[in-house]
Amino acid sequence: MLETIIRLLKEAETDGWEVTDTVTEGWEFYFIKHKLDQNRIRNVEHLTVNVFKKFDEYLGNAKTEIPVTATEAEAKHMIDLLIAEAQLVKNPVYSLNEPDGEAPSPAECPDIRTIAKDFLEVMNDLPETATEDINSYEVFVNANRTRFLNSNGIDVTSVYPTSMLEVVVNARKESHEIELYRLYHSGTCNREALKQEISETLQYGKDRLAAVHTPNLGKFPVVFSTDAGREIYDYFITRMSTAMKYRKLSNWEIGKPIADEVRGDKVTIKALRTLENSSENQAYDREGAKVRDLLILDQNVPVQYFGSRQFSQYLGVKDSFIPGNFMAEGGTKSAEELRSGNYLEIVEFSDFQVETMTGAIAGEIRLGYLHEGDRLTIVSGGSVSGTMNDFVKEMYLSNELKQYNNMLIPAVTRLEQVSVTGAE
Repeated sequence: MLETIIRLLKEAETDGWEVTDTVTEGWEFYFIKHKLDQNRIRNVEHLTVNVFKKFDEYLGNAKTEIPVTATEAEAKHMIDLLIAEAQLVKNPVYSLNEPDGEAPSPAECPDIRTIAKDFLEVMNDLPETATEDINSYEVFVNANRTRFLNSNGIDVTSVYPTSMLEVVVNARKESHEIELYRLYHSGTCNREALKQEISETLQYGKDRLAAVHTPNLGKFPVVFSTDAGREIYDYFITRMSTAMKYRKLSNWEIGKPIADEVRGDKVTIKALRTLENSSENQAYDREGAKVRDLLILDQNVPVQYFGSRQFSQYLGVKDSFIPGNFMAEGGTKSAEELRSGNYLEIVEFSDFQVETMTGAIAGEIRLGYLHEGDRLTIVSGGSVSGTMNDFVKEMYLSNELKQYNNMLIPAVTRLEQVSVTGAE
């Protein structure tokens, strides 16, 4: 079918095209507690076609998936529809990526049997108790081979693993019982980190049952030590994208500090070609551009925008690409030093968000640890709010790092003067 689609695209009246062919071999396991309920093996192929058409001073495009079981007539009909739909889109003209030297042979994908075994062994080695245990879990492990071709002659292949683990944890106290849900994405399995994460979740379930209402704290230091921290660093990353800059949703300028009179740690962000255990270790991005290491933000100073071919060309950014992995460098203090004095460490939110255009943060507290001198109070309820425009002037990053799939960030991030509204 791939060869048929390429031939049909070359015969069609287009002004460019892209084809992505992804073949995935997957293993899946479904457990109730630790009893295997069912498992299955998948072998699937997805063919996505993106067609470009020029008209007047515009370049339009339209994309769809063509089933590998389609007939040639059906595939041609779908391509003709894409050409018609592309002429409804009015984007300023830009060009597609060009080949970047000879493409190396793709590396071998790690054995998914070994990856699956790692996940299953971790799940069977957790510190469960009579009151905190695993309700159910599902394991998905995939070996992916993605081939990208376009009308300019690019023909490159990335081979990479992706994994997903869904876990439901139960905690009980007398007649009260709660569930905590976790979803972990990765490439391979980081056994030690995963066991630590789920063990902490078991403890969080126990502590939720002992929590009292969060008091009104007003402006208060807040510590982030779980995956909510991703949202903080994603704010910095997204504001350096060419799409945000072109649309005037980011006012950051290359070479100009993003904040004045900074009293805390400054932020440095890098894009990484590879990151161990990440699910985003493709050699090429979704437009066929070669992925590489790139310094994006250096000590609060923008260095390089990144992004898609379209918006990069609009801004005059050359050799751009869409990164898969990111690292935020650590700060000047240890995690222990950041956990000092009075502070609220929040480990569970109903939903924590950082709005990338305005920098506004918001989240409802599900579980936190209020430290006031030597006094520790487990709390729940209430919310946090504020803006990164203020927090960036005094935020502190641990020198220890922690990985969340494709992001490596400080293990502990402390924001000062966060508005904490209580549940009382």
